[in-house]
Amino acid sequence: MIDMIAKEDPIISEEEAAQYDRQIRLWGLDAQKRLRGSRVLLVGLGGLGAEVAKNLILAGVKGLTLLDHEQVTEESCRAQFLVPVTAKGENRAQASLERAQYLNPMVEVRAQPERAEDQPDDFFLQYDAVCLTGCSRDLMVRVDQLCSKHNVKVFCGDVYGYYGYMFSDLGQEHSYIEEKPKVVKPSGDSNDEPAAKKSKIDPNETTMVKKTASFCSLKEALEVDWTSEKAKAGLKRTPVDYFLLHVLLKFRTDKGRDPDPQSSAGDSQLLAQIRDDVLESKGVSSDLLTDEFVSYCFSEMAPVCAVVGGVLGQEVVKALSQRDAPHRNFFFFDGRKGNGVVDFFGPQ
Repeated sequence: MIDMIAKEDPIISEEEAAQYDRQIRLWGLDAQKRLRGSRVLLVGLGGLGAEVAKNLILAGVKGLTLLDHEQVTEESCRAQFLVPVTAKGENRAQASLERAQYLNPMVEVRAQPERAEDQPDDFFLQYDAVCLTGCSRDLMVRVDQLCSKHNVKVFCGDVYGYYGYMFSDLGQEHSYIEEKPKVVKPSGDSNDEPAAKKSKIDPNETTMVKKTASFCSLKEALEVDWTSEKAKAGLKRTPVDYFLLHVLLKFRTDKGRDPDPQSSAGDSQLLAQIRDDVLESKGVSSDLLTDEFVSYCFSEMAPVCAVVGGVLGQEVVKALSQRDAPHRNFFFFDGRKGNGVVDFFGPQ
């Protein structure tokens, strides 16, 4: 597949230069041009999807397609700021379109009220990046495996109550530019000085450094062998959120939905049972996830959506603009503690 960013070679108009002035000052004109030539598919217009949509539209991508077959519910209106309260029963993507487009008329925003699972492979390959929220594990693995073969960047994310995560697969060799403090060598004859004094970092000057990062597939990231000696040794440093994600994805696979507050008693029991099954199958102790976790993973909480959506949107922007080091490859957020962690899972 032809690289769409290179093919389009977008031109920034005077109007766009004024609109994106602060961003151009931050990450440069070339990065903004790459963004301006990029088309993104966003699947899932729940609370997290709305945050990601807002961030990508304001950043100034060329086009954003909103794909969602779900209807607006009362919970949608609480967690999602793009849908009007009068839109209950309407399609979530279509109900989000007007407010999304209003954020930035320079971005082509369109809505498709269809199931992502029903789309043919070619549909996903139209885009420079695909961002999947609220999707099944099978769909995420399928789209990731497909897109990685065609140089399409893939992102996944979800929010479950107080917990949220994002995952990125930018391919085997993602190139980017990073701004680093410039190392200045002192003038004059410094041959007799110790090496530490021969050069120093000038905080007022920076230099641009080209770098690459390598990523693995979602399937590989989720199928780490925890019975190996190396994995066992690193278990104490592993965020428990990684195993919590497995539990929640298995719940979604088994039930076809996420934990529901209206059936909290039964769902809590099921979550605990899935926890036992998942951790046993991975050869790790069920003590890793204490019973209290079941109380904190119901519904999309708006503040958690804002944090995870901010990070996820930022990572898409960084990847498309090829500016700054990407998160490799998971970001986990725990709203109870108010902290996030980046960690890599997969073949080293």
